[in-house]
Amino acid sequence: MTDETAGWRRVAAFLATPGACGVTDAVQVIDTSISLVFLAGGFAYKIKKPVKLNFLDFSTREYRQTDCLRELALNRRTAPSIYLGVVAVTEAADGSLALGGPGRAVEWAVKMQRFDRDALLDHMAVHGGLTPDLIARLACNIAIFHATLAPEPEAGGAESFRRSLISNDTEYRNFADTIFSSRDICALLDASLAALDRLAPLLEQRRAAGWVRHCHGDLHLGNIFCLDGEPTPFDCIEFNDAIAKIDVLYDLAFLLMDLWRCGLGPLANHCLNEYLAHLSSSDALTCIEGLSLLPLFLSSRAGVRAFVMARTSLSQPDNVQLITEARIFFSLAHQFLHPSPPRLLAVSGFSGSGKSVLARALAPALGAAPGALILRSDEIRKQLAGVAPLTPLPGAAYTPESSAQVYASIMQRARLALCAGQCVIADAVYARDEERAAIESVASELGVPFQGVWLDAPPEILPARASARRGDPSDADAAIVRRQLEYDTGRIDWARIDAGGTVDETLAHAQACLSRNPAFTA
Repeated sequence: MTDETAGWRRVAAFLATPGACGVTDAVQVIDTSISLVFLAGGFAYKIKKPVKLNFLDFSTREYRQTDCLRELALNRRTAPSIYLGVVAVTEAADGSLALGGPGRAVEWAVKMQRFDRDALLDHMAVHGGLTPDLIARLACNIAIFHATLAPEPEAGGAESFRRSLISNDTEYRNFADTIFSSRDICALLDASLAALDRLAPLLEQRRAAGWVRHCHGDLHLGNIFCLDGEPTPFDCIEFNDAIAKIDVLYDLAFLLMDLWRCGLGPLANHCLNEYLAHLSSSDALTCIEGLSLLPLFLSSRAGVRAFVMARTSLSQPDNVQLITEARIFFSLAHQFLHPSPPRLLAVSGFSGSGKSVLARALAPALGAAPGALILRSDEIRKQLAGVAPLTPLPGAAYTPESSAQVYASIMQRARLALCAGQCVIADAVYARDEERAAIESVASELGVPFQGVWLDAPPEILPARASARRGDPSDADAAIVRRQLEYDTGRIDWARIDAGGTVDETLAHAQACLSRNPAFTA
């Protein structure tokens, strides 16, 4: 054991005692792969382990101090009230240790405000506490955070991602034929590099366009908690800029992958669609074009979690669950690289018929993870107007010209998403023959399967349904519905779905309809 390691272990043993942190209750210690966190009273103290890995170097006290300062500064971007400062662990002349006392600094700790671990989203996921509303607010917060970040034109790109894949591979091989099979390790690297070669031009294009930024870098459920009910990311990557200065979609992919892994596909899908809804119209187009990167990004993120779990198991040899989780994530890394082909579904009907509810229910099961991109006319209208999704628009904003622009934007976005390999659900009224023909032509042009459905509901219930909506992007009220009911819809050749019953009944009718179309059978 080196003097550096021996000194660090002495500090760790000291911080684990109640007296070190000025508390009387026992100190809880959380052991991660690269740090120890001591929970004492109302605070948490985090020290870095004296390790040197292929992606970080904490081997000296000076390196650990520098990293603590970076952790403080970078995490204050998203959780300023939690990150309180960096505190020295000092040694007095008599050899006694103290937290922030006199004497020379022998170690450094990040001091944080302690919070209830039940507020962590990974805990909430296990106990059913994650809701669509919470995930929508999180997606909005992440979109706003990404928008505040400056481009990093010298970072990211294809070669940087290649190095990340090779680094992942090196990590897997530390556990070859113990946790992961050598054959599967080789297969994953080959498939990942093949995907990267195909996508390299897009990665470079997005870097040049400013989409590589100093992101969070480790945006999984365990690094997000509810602060006064607001989902708040913390514990970002501070120790390696190559891991943190990444494409914003790669940052988001960690959260999408983790929700998917937890069996929360509907929430993962909701997160992606809500993130897009809170971008500007031009940024949304660029993001949709970048969705072809998502299978590779999701795979790499699953791979990172696989080797982190495997490495953590070394310090927790009795925790069999860690090895099981490592293998599950590794299997997911393979699966993400083989997505289902894209398809286009149009969900139509008058306001109040339940189009958007049905679209959200169907989307997670369609195509590549995390499911179909929902192109909702109400949200796109708000984006084109430059307002937030829930901001009401005046009646004057609903002109034939603006509606034509909305429908044209749906077609443009559908083309981009389908070309990127993502399934699409076009959610709009589609009351006119020419509107239905136009969206159907997108599928025909691209050679992808198409299914159109029209939701039928009794005219007498539609106005009440529309008026009952709250916290919804739609501005349609009972008066608008009544005007829609006077439209000449022409002959509707799309499948007609009975939407007069409950949500579950409408979903069952729609699933039965899609099951009769072989291209839409899961």
